[in-house]
Amino acid sequence: MKNWWQRFSAREKTLVGAAATVLLLIVAQSLIVNPYLERRAWVRTQLELVPQRLEKNLRYLARKEEMATALESAKGELQERESKLLTGDTPSVSASDLQDAVQALAAKEGTQVITTRVLNPEPKGSFSKISIQMEIGAHIDQAANLIRSIETSPKLLIVDEINVRSLFRPTGLPQPAMAAQPAAQNLRLSLTVSGFSRDRTAHSSQPGEASQHNTNNGGQAS
Repeated sequence: MKNWWQRFSAREKTLVGAAATVLLLIVAQSLIVNPYLERRAWVRTQLELVPQRLEKNLRYLARKEEMATALESAKGELQERESKLLTGDTPSVSASDLQDAVQALAAKEGTQVITTRVLNPEPKGSFSKISIQMEIGAHIDQAANLIRSIETSPKLLIVDEINVRSLFRPTGLPQPAMAAQPAAQNLRLSLTVSGFSRDRTAHSSQPGEASQHNTNNGGQAS
């Protein structure tokens, strides 16, 4: 190596030394200077953010009581909404609760529940939409009162669909045909009523539609 170096002239040795110095400076900048400058810039940025974070935390602390009040209000509202849900750990039990609620309203309004059918539950996020389809005989005033009672029920119930068919017969019909229908129930309603329950069976298979049930006047669907 010494002999190899001695072969160079003084000018070549100067050029090689200068090149080595430049290379050393480049390596030093890449490994030492740049990381140091980046670190210093990061520290400066963090120091600039500290007052902003402190101010933000102080605002949160100043709103502590307001946020605690809002949290308690949200909890109360959630409990109130929970009380409006259908009871039951399974869709079938919730459907039974829905049937009991609607049939009680139907009996209160003097209508006749003719048939009841349970529809497939529909997942709605962390809830299940439970629906039943009912055929009801009623007078027009009874029908209006029943729908109003359903939508203003203590439970969260909605009427998804309603079809009305008149059972009125012209006076020219034979007397036995007219007598077959009670005078106070000249309408036949097909109602789809829905409620909501907590979805506790998200990973279980969904039950199919239940078979159609016949009921007596104001009777319980079996």
